[in-house]
Amino acid sequence: MILKTLQRSGNPLASPAEQLRILEDHGRIGGVSFIEKLTEQQQWPLLRKGLKTLQINVGRVCNQTCTHCHVDAGPDRREIMNEETARQVIAFMSNAKIETLDITGGAPEMNPNFRILVEEAVGLGVQVIDRCNLTILLAPGFTDLPEFLTQNRVNIIASLPCYLEQNCDAQRGDGVFVRSIQAIRRLNSLGYGEPESGLELSLVYNPTGLGLPPNQSSLEADYRRELMARYGIRFNRLYTITNMPISRFLDDLLQRKQYEVYMDKLVQHFNPQTLDGLMCRSLVSVDWQGYLYDCDFNQMLDLPIKIGTGRLHITEVTADQLTEHRIWVSNHCFGCTAGCGSSCSGRLLEST
Repeated sequence: MILKTLQRSGNPLASPAEQLRILEDHGRIGGVSFIEKLTEQQQWPLLRKGLKTLQINVGRVCNQTCTHCHVDAGPDRREIMNEETARQVIAFMSNAKIETLDITGGAPEMNPNFRILVEEAVGLGVQVIDRCNLTILLAPGFTDLPEFLTQNRVNIIASLPCYLEQNCDAQRGDGVFVRSIQAIRRLNSLGYGEPESGLELSLVYNPTGLGLPPNQSSLEADYRRELMARYGIRFNRLYTITNMPISRFLDDLLQRKQYEVYMDKLVQHFNPQTLDGLMCRSLVSVDWQGYLYDCDFNQMLDLPIKIGTGRLHITEVTADQLTEHRIWVSNHCFGCTAGCGSSCSGRLLEST
């Protein structure tokens, strides 16, 4: 029944509401809900402890179409943050004690206001993260991006799901791996990945199958050894991130009839020690229209932050109002709490 819901005519992906229903059904059909797990740990409701990171999704336009993408981004998407909303984000930052602006997409660099956001944040003393797919750095019209990122000392977090070409291209598209290596070499030439330069380049690993990420430290050592030996490239750290059971990955699980298997694995590996470090405890996500969410995954499921009955816009709230505020959770949150935990900055714990 769930599979038929996903395969609606004209749209291969379920709507956010349908995805949420599928996720909630898992707790009702022989499983256990995430709220029940929080209640067992006396952690319900889950509250935000403070606001250190503002993560903004500046749109779903991208030059790639990756199978694991929870944003369902691609070249045919049209959602994009306009300058008015970008200025509203900047105004919020100027009045809040934000430590980090985390810019994501799509390919965030394809937004015409990307450079404005970076420069204004840097001017406010805020550290900027660019979640870069690497290949955009070689695309026509964007080849000066490496120099721009270097000048503003932007931290780059880039997806590279494997150091083997075949595995990487299977997840991200034919030819992506070769172009990604070219882009990393360009960044290396500017100082990115050098320990003493202060220009940080981090890579992201996503599992290609149904497994949880392996030990982050061990895999980082493998990446470092293999990428240097094969291609002579350097990076600062590797982040391992669990695939979230939403959007394209949820679609793939249902098509292969592996959804229940994967969800059961996440539930079985629930680790209460991850709860204190969940990124939603110190982060707020902003969509391309300026509305607020507890994380980027909630954004994709259309679970907005609410004060009262309506969704909350960035112009309607202060950072203090978001502290000690209840975080919206559902069964996809098992993805962040399984094993060593998972966040946009990799694992939450050294080991289980």
